[in-house]
Amino acid sequence: MHELIIKVSLCNIIRERIRRMKHIRNFCIIAHIDHGKSTLADRLLDFTGAVNEREKKAQLLDNMDLERERGITIKSHAIQMEYTFEGQEYVLNLIDTPGHVDFSYEVSRSIAACEGALLIVDAAQSIQAQTISNLYLALENDLEIIPVLNKVDLPSANPEEVTDDIVDLLGCDPDEVIHASGKTGFGVDEILKAIIERIPAPQGDVDAPLQALIFDSVFNTFRGIETYFRVFNGEIKKGQKIKFVATDNEYFADEVGTLKLQQVVKKSVKAGDVGYLITGIKTAKEVKVGDTITDAVNPTTNIVEGFEDVKPMVFAGIYPVDTEDYEELRNSMEKLQLNDASLVFQPESSAALGFGFRCGFLGMLHMEIIQERLEREFNMTVITTVPNVSYNAYTNKNPDKAFVLNNPSDLPDPSTINRIEEPFIKASIITKSDFVGNVMSLCIEKRGMITNQTYLTTDRVELTFDMPLAEIVFDFYDRLKTVSKGYASFDYTPIGMRVSKLVRLDILLNGNSVDALSALIHADNAQNIGKKMCVKLKELIPRQQFDIPIQAAIGSKIISRETIKALRKDVTAKCYGGDISRKRKLLEKQKKGKKRMRQVGNVEIPQQAFMAVLKLND
Repeated sequence: MHELIIKVSLCNIIRERIRRMKHIRNFCIIAHIDHGKSTLADRLLDFTGAVNEREKKAQLLDNMDLERERGITIKSHAIQMEYTFEGQEYVLNLIDTPGHVDFSYEVSRSIAACEGALLIVDAAQSIQAQTISNLYLALENDLEIIPVLNKVDLPSANPEEVTDDIVDLLGCDPDEVIHASGKTGFGVDEILKAIIERIPAPQGDVDAPLQALIFDSVFNTFRGIETYFRVFNGEIKKGQKIKFVATDNEYFADEVGTLKLQQVVKKSVKAGDVGYLITGIKTAKEVKVGDTITDAVNPTTNIVEGFEDVKPMVFAGIYPVDTEDYEELRNSMEKLQLNDASLVFQPESSAALGFGFRCGFLGMLHMEIIQERLEREFNMTVITTVPNVSYNAYTNKNPDKAFVLNNPSDLPDPSTINRIEEPFIKASIITKSDFVGNVMSLCIEKRGMITNQTYLTTDRVELTFDMPLAEIVFDFYDRLKTVSKGYASFDYTPIGMRVSKLVRLDILLNGNSVDALSALIHADNAQNIGKKMCVKLKELIPRQQFDIPIQAAIGSKIISRETIKALRKDVTAKCYGGDISRKRKLLEKQKKGKKRMRQVGNVEIPQQAFMAVLKLND
């Protein structure tokens, strides 16, 4: 009898677990930048009652001032909603993702934590490069895609034509494309219905060993790092001893819970659900986005696929304006790294700027955001050097071993170099057919090689190029917008290293090399860029009491020169008539003073000069 009761109880528990997971839906929102993801997320929260009237505000999930001002999402944001559909209550876990190409790593981790995705397409702008890129990411992870045509209320919207574009891209029926408006809330009920009916419930076994994916982390000043995770198998209980697989470190789960607008503390978070974990970790390196959490006593044998370290694409030096603030800048960078695990930095020193840090960023926007956050959140005024990418150098002595160059000043003696490799990318540009010629000219000027040209419609073309990453780091994106009148979208993926003919261009100021302005440049472009840099610096550096020569050099060879003329005081003004020899004596004295001043004089370089390379084509 007792055995029968135990069996019935076990059956009921198993049935309850299956039923619980059957009513969970995990989904993310993916789209090109500025297609209305965050606004649509706001409407979903309003419709499900996840926020009350007092808490409502635009871009609710974007909690950084910078995100609100720029109207972009920088970090992934997770939130749980509850929705009753046909008399049954469902738990919906939403992850809002960034749209900019610089933050595609955030998108890939969010996609790995979900079973479905809302693919948002702007009814006025149609399909863009990042739309396709994010779609491929979602399809690689076998996600159920729900296409949503957003901003249908705009006067410039073209729903019929854009629906046809989506149908061609996805191969779905036109009826499956949901028409919606994040601004008015139109179509939100249809989206929620599609999420419940089309996105599959999570699969997983609560009794299996714990297996959870870390998809984000946030630093809390009082509690350490808060880790956001999705449980695939097993459960995380409060007080449980857990292990992070990538770092092999063990911790106790001090607090676990689910993510609503405010965190909700729970005794355990089970398979299929999304939650947060607090273990008192204070060091950013210990929590890696994409890592697997498992039980320390009974670990899982299957780690969640797709874990890899963040690879910085762009490098630049960040230095304090006042060298005494170096330690304060270090503390600020460490705190910032706790909130942004993709920031990589290491100490370095420059003859011109003193002590600072060599920082790795995911792209130019990421670099801009970091600089702005340092100034806003930590009151640190910094100088940023010319951005560059990472190269591989091979010497004649050891032609098989790569020597990584993150800084042009690290380049060995040119006579000892066997070859230099630079990173290449596969660039995807979608534009109107009217601008194909302009875009191709720009890409060829930037050493790009066209590999494919596809007409998505009669009016829209996708161009694919193989290009050096160094060429897009500078002014490429701005110039692309200019030549296409704003009608081009751009996305890229790394495709490895290739051999290139590169030289180091040095800038000499008053005969002294300014290492912060050095750059590795293709030999064919060196003469042109050297000339432009000298002209630009002549405009930016203020005049002194002595002549300042500005020279561009490759090794010992000077390839360009400009001179900033001295400010000259009229020393003969006080001489009224008299012998010419008196005037000559005063002029000779002035000449000697200027010569001595030039030897000991210090030239102050303004911040704009370090970013001058970025605007050479203005």
